[in-house]
Amino acid sequence: MKDKIALVTGAARGIGLATTNTLIAQGWRVAMVDRDGDVLMQEAEQFADAVVPMVFDVSMPEQVSDMVTTFQTRFDHCHALINNAGVADFGPITDTTFERWRRVMATNLDGVFLVSQAMTPILAATAKDSYASIVNIASISGLRASTLRVAYGTSKAAVIQLTLQQAAELGELGIRANCVAPGPVDTKLALAVHTQEIREAYHDA
Repeated sequence: MKDKIALVTGAARGIGLATTNTLIAQGWRVAMVDRDGDVLMQEAEQFADAVVPMVFDVSMPEQVSDMVTTFQTRFDHCHALINNAGVADFGPITDTTFERWRRVMATNLDGVFLVSQAMTPILAATAKDSYASIVNIASISGLRASTLRVAYGTSKAAVIQLTLQQAAELGELGIRANCVAPGPVDTKLALAVHTQEIREAYHDA
C-alpha cells in the first residue's frame, strides 16, 4: 500500500488538530492547512516530518488552487481529505448583515466545495489502485435549528447536503464521502460562542 496521506483543513487547532494527531498516531502523513500561519507552524513543530504545514485560506479560489499545487510538490497521491475549516458568527437574524452571512458561507460552505473539487482528480487517481475518502465536518446545528445560528446553521446544513451530492457523484470515481456532525466540542471556536452557562447546560443534557 502507498504511504497513507491526508489533507486536513483548519488543522491549526480544535478538531482539525486533534484529527491530525490521531492520523499521525495511526501512521499517516498529513498536509496541515490553515490560514493562521503562526499557530499552524507552531503546532506543526510537534509532528516533525510527519506533516507538511501549508498556509492557505480555503475560502479563496485562487489560494485553493495554489494549495493543491503546493500539495502536489510534496505528495503524489491522497487517501483522505478532511474538510474541517470553519468559522462561527452567531447573532439574531435581524442583525445578520449580508457581509456576516457571506463571511460564514465563504469558509464553511464555499471552502468545502472548492477544496473538494480541486482535490477530486488526486483522490480519484488514488482510488484507482487503493482507496480515497472525503470527510466533511458539519455540526449538530446543521441538523436542528436554534437561535442565533442563521448563517452558521444554514452553512452546516448545506455541508450535509453537499456531502450527499459528493457521495452520489464522486462514488462513481471510487471516492467515499461522509459527514460528521459534532455537538459542542471544547475548542477555541466553541469557547467564543458558548457561555459557561450554555456549556454546563449541554453537559447536563
